[in-house]
Amino acid sequence: MDRKALIREYKEAERPMGVCCVRNRTNGKVLIVAARDLAARLNRHQAQLKMGLHPVKALQRDWNELGPDAFEFEVLDTLEPRDTPGYDPHDDLTELESIWMEKLQPFDDRGYHERPKG
Repeated sequence: MDRKALIREYKEAERPMGVCCVRNRTNGKVLIVAARDLAARLNRHQAQLKMGLHPVKALQRDWNELGPDAFEFEVLDTLEPRDTPGYDPHDDLTELESIWMEKLQPFDDRGYHERPKG
């Protein structure tokens, strides 16, 4: 197979989508994220943390203090794509993320999310 065919095959391949998290193994705090491409999202979080540019300041602070070995990046749940033409997984991903937010309650000393208002 030539290089162009390999690139095309890679671009057309379905990537796992669902919910993932960054987990601080020292204090148990988590950051939960839904993504259409789980591997890419986890890689992005890891790169932002390594560069000191993560938008969640408390997570970045813990990373800087504890180092990368204190963290794990994991997939919590995956979403199977529907065969429906034009399927947009946005609502399903939002619902799946909500389920994990409810289950893990990643607020205050349990996570890096701000507690919802109201």
